[in-house]
Amino acid sequence: MSTLLQDFLNYLKLEKRYSFNTVRAYKNDLCQLNSFLEDIYDCSLKNVEYFMLRSWLAYMLKNGISSRSVNRKITCIKSFFKFLVRESLVKSNPTLKLVSPKTNKNIPTFIRQENIQKLLDDIVFENSYTGFRDKLILEIFYSTGIRLSELINIKISDVNLEIKILKVLGKRNKERLIPLTKELIEKIDKYLKMRETIKIFDVKYLLLTNKGKKLYPSLVYRSVNYYLSLVTSIDKKSPHILRHSFATHMLNNGADLNSIKELLGHSNLSATQVYTHNSIDKLKKVYNQAHPRA
Repeated sequence: MSTLLQDFLNYLKLEKRYSFNTVRAYKNDLCQLNSFLEDIYDCSLKNVEYFMLRSWLAYMLKNGISSRSVNRKITCIKSFFKFLVRESLVKSNPTLKLVSPKTNKNIPTFIRQENIQKLLDDIVFENSYTGFRDKLILEIFYSTGIRLSELINIKISDVNLEIKILKVLGKRNKERLIPLTKELIEKIDKYLKMRETIKIFDVKYLLLTNKGKKLYPSLVYRSVNYYLSLVTSIDKKSPHILRHSFATHMLNNGADLNSIKELLGHSNLSATQVYTHNSIDKLKKVYNQAHPRA
């Protein structure tokens, strides 16, 4: 099992170019399945049969694991057995008849445009390197729609202030270019000058801690959560909410779905279409203006 698993993980990293987090998640999923098979059926992944996989799915759903998480695990094991068949390590694929449970499509939560304006224009940030950096983090999230992992990995070389472009390395190491506003460029330029006042260790990265090291996810999450709590009462106050807000506000202000898809780095349009549900306020406004009986 360990050899098969390592070969598969190397395939994900080297050929599929999956991120570290994705590879780690796949490893955890396969190890969990293998433990289940050993405990219940006294067999390993290589010898698994379809009915065993069905019982594993039933076991997870019975124990409160969400359909979304179960579907992610199914994607993992399907990819694993497809790899084994391709490498002639197994004769048949037991996942071919496996059906994913239905999931509810949740409408992405977002922050209202006036609350974002209040956050970026009215809230007073600490007059220090940390305060200026935290505000810049919020500005970058909302102005570009990038993910948390993408933000902390921005290098100085990725920012071209002359042509107003940010290069982002997204999922599966796919690069995309995002335009930068004049205001954001000015703030990045000012931040770079302020950055010189701290002792720097991770020189190549744009956004650093006050100790001069590369940002880490929990620091960014805490900062975003704190500042969002000043302007909104929604339950989720994560960096991803700013990504949702970016996409929703772009759509409501006339951007087409394909453009938003490219900016977000989605691989297909269906992932972007969820934001059309958030434009109900705009639809109400149009309806009230256009319908004779409104």
